[in-house]
Amino acid sequence: MDWAVLAACQDKDPVLFFGPVDEDEDLSWQDAARCAETDPELWFPERGCSTRPAKRICAGCEVQPQCLEFALARPELFGVWGGLSERERQQLRVAEQQDQERKAA
Repeated sequence: MDWAVLAACQDKDPVLFFGPVDEDEDLSWQDAARCAETDPELWFPERGCSTRPAKRICAGCEVQPQCLEFALARPELFGVWGGLSERERQQLRVAEQQDQERKAA
């Protein structure tokens, strides 16, 4: 049986989980995402489990840059998005913020 049919969040507003969506935002790139063709659990590994399988799929995905941009704009706090783990996305955010602060100084 499809996990989505059994999910407790099935009838809930997606905004609760994914944050507000800008009505003008183009999300058509998601139709071409390779992750949509795989087991959803691969993208949200248990703590201590490898993110490598998901990242290998991301590496060959044509919409990886759009996915990463989407995750950084939210920010997505869980799972592999745009080829990066939660920790890697946080490190990228910190590095970008530090770079902006250096430029402003």
